[in-house]
Amino acid sequence: MIIVTAGHVDHGKTSLLHALTGTHTAHLPEEKKRGLTIDLGYAYLPIDNDIIGFIDVPGHQKFLSNMLAGLGGINYAMLVVSAEEGIKPQTDEHLAILRLLNFKQIMLVITKADRAQSQQIEQLSQQLIQNYPFLANSPIFVTSANTGLGIEQLKQHLIQLNQPSELINKPFRYAIDRVFNVKGAGLVVTGTAVAGQVKIGDELYLSNGQKVRVRNIHAQNNQSEQGFAGQRLALNIANVEKEQIQRGDWISELAPDFATDRITVKLTTAQTLKENTIVHIYHYASHITGKVNLLVDKQANANSETVAEIILDEPLHIALNDKFILRSGDDSQTIAGAVAIEINSPKRHKRSDERLAYLARLLQPVDLSKKFAIYLATKALPIAQLLWAEQLFAKDIESLGYQQTSRWIFSAKFKQQLQQRIVEQLSEYHQQHNDQLGVTKARLYRIVALEQPEELVYSFIDELIENKQLSQTRGWIHTPDHRIEFSADELQIWNDVLPIFQRTNQALWVRDIASELSVDETQMRNLLYKAGKLGYLVPIVKDRFLLIEQITAFAQLIKDFIQQNGEISVNQLRDEINYGRKVTVQLIEYFDRSGFLRRKGNVHLLRDSDTY
Repeated sequence: MIIVTAGHVDHGKTSLLHALTGTHTAHLPEEKKRGLTIDLGYAYLPIDNDIIGFIDVPGHQKFLSNMLAGLGGINYAMLVVSAEEGIKPQTDEHLAILRLLNFKQIMLVITKADRAQSQQIEQLSQQLIQNYPFLANSPIFVTSANTGLGIEQLKQHLIQLNQPSELINKPFRYAIDRVFNVKGAGLVVTGTAVAGQVKIGDELYLSNGQKVRVRNIHAQNNQSEQGFAGQRLALNIANVEKEQIQRGDWISELAPDFATDRITVKLTTAQTLKENTIVHIYHYASHITGKVNLLVDKQANANSETVAEIILDEPLHIALNDKFILRSGDDSQTIAGAVAIEINSPKRHKRSDERLAYLARLLQPVDLSKKFAIYLATKALPIAQLLWAEQLFAKDIESLGYQQTSRWIFSAKFKQQLQQRIVEQLSEYHQQHNDQLGVTKARLYRIVALEQPEELVYSFIDELIENKQLSQTRGWIHTPDHRIEFSADELQIWNDVLPIFQRTNQALWVRDIASELSVDETQMRNLLYKAGKLGYLVPIVKDRFLLIEQITAFAQLIKDFIQQNGEISVNQLRDEINYGRKVTVQLIEYFDRSGFLRRKGNVHLLRDSDTY
């Protein structure tokens, strides 16, 4: 467990932690020289079979960004107020931030009690509760680092708070705030374990996707074989150089493939916030800029909650329920806190009634099963993206009862409704185009489910064909009972066309047949393409046809030739079939397109012998 200490400069945070732990957190030479905690200081309190960690965040305005970096992912805080000086500007600033980060508990610790009268301390306690109503249930401890007053009581309270984190069973996720080399050990990073657990020898991902190996671990300032969520860790890592890592990067167990620059958040305002406000965004050890778009109102009043979209100027590795602090465009004032409720937010229709109703459902406190029901009610999602967003292992969703492919997860109801829509839309297509045998798989996808994943819809169509709810004829997909046939007039013309093909055994052009039979060219074109759908003809190029029997015979000839010679060229095929070179090129390219052959240089190889 890690506890953050905050408060105005020189109110005794560092001395309090020294009294609790025996560690002086002003560890940097510049800090000791100036008497300020410039960067984050750390101290540790050993207890039975565990260690409580403390982050002593700086109180000086200039170093606020460092203070904010220390607050991400921590559940408990101590607000330190000097009994001698009382509430100061930085006290107010830090309390505003602590409130916006929704800590489980904020403890009020009044320090330097030996320098104030009891009445003064009592008045300060009452003033804190009156000025900050959200502290009404916060425990108050009156302490003195000099005399030891209240130190033991505070220590016992902290020990009682120390419980195993429920985040320990999630994938390991670790925010880096420092990077340095140690002589004899190599590269070391320090940071807070936000979730999961790590052990020596683990291979994990950096934010850039590079894999690193954990060579050694210091957990809560002690050598350890492993580290856990809620601990301050120093990791000695291999397979990476110092220049490849910077403050704000992550080490994670899940592949970091989902950095996002657009998120939806629940916003808690500290000040009035207008639409399209430019903000500074603090997310763990990252500090970037971005823009806030309010989704419900044009303006959010101070001390209110609303839903907003944040567009980041740089992508961040964000997971659901991550916390943020938003500060004004000049970074001078804290204006809001935020919690991520959606990553990779949509760019369009963001304020539609349907969209806002969906976000309202996400804001309700629900268990994982109900959250998945919300996610998957009307769509399929990539499994890897969902696991990242929720920070889950694949095994965590196996018991939820959802169907999966190798990449996608979806509900049985979604699949049923989509397959039903596929059949219905295809039937409607047949009614409107009764002279067409059917549609290609790609066109059926575009007609029915363009907003859904293509490969998933294809698999649903294949399943419908396998279950005989749809049929496929020479690549054309249709309902099982759908048939096309020549009309009486078309049949009469076809009876004149067929002998021409049989007599010549050649690939014939539409215009030539139309001219020979004195039939309108457009009418002849429609007839020949319909004959193609009925399985009588094949267009090897646009408007040039061969009988299907001739195509099948040529395919068998090519298979026999390649089985004997390993390959076939255009000239070799020309010699075998006694066609001109131009039509031979058209024919062999048709076989390439159909997947029967594939070209390799100047020759063609057999790709799929079962095509014909």
